[in-house]
Amino acid sequence: MKGFFVTFEGGEGAGKTTQIKLLAARLQELGHNIVVTREPGGTKGAEAIRELILNPAGFNFSSMTETMLFFAARCDHVEKIIIPALEDGKIVLCDRFTDSTLAYQSALGKVSGDIIQKMANLILGNLKPDLTFFIDMEPAQGLKRAATRRGSSATDRFELESLEFHKRIRHAFLRIASAEPERCMVLSGEQDLHVISDQVFKVFMQRVFIQRTGVN
Repeated sequence: MKGFFVTFEGGEGAGKTTQIKLLAARLQELGHNIVVTREPGGTKGAEAIRELILNPAGFNFSSMTETMLFFAARCDHVEKIIIPALEDGKIVLCDRFTDSTLAYQSALGKVSGDIIQKMANLILGNLKPDLTFFIDMEPAQGLKRAATRRGSSATDRFELESLEFHKRIRHAFLRIASAEPERCMVLSGEQDLHVISDQVFKVFMQRVFIQRTGVN
């Protein structure tokens, strides 16, 4: 594949979406061809699955059923959006990917990481992000920010989970990042958003240079 695949991960209200927008704008100014997308979602079918999963008044799926739905959405998204864009040489910026499934679906020990990884291997094959940014933030602060941002709009069901749940999500993300330091970069979401944006841009440019030149 000719393109470059970047994912952004983190807890609720960490600022992932804002950082994706800022990076996309900077790269577009430099003339790069950018695809901005999200999970679950990105295609018509995947967005429909998103509504099923995140609706707080939804169907109360089991953890395994929910995990399979996430991967069904991901399969459609990868086949229709991500792989074609990468093969066309584009830079793909994705709000959440498999790391979120690992963090959220295994946070309470209901679906083992091994099962999730096997699903990922089956559906994604060799596809992995070239670079992942984890925007890290204390869960209480992130939830407060998410509530302020949301205002009177509907809450998704993960935002309704307990603070303890979100603390476990944060630790799960940090474990993933620690296990794959070559791919993952942890940045504090408690900094000024433009400071974070500069950090994201610097790391991105370094990683693209290394990948395309082989120079460390």
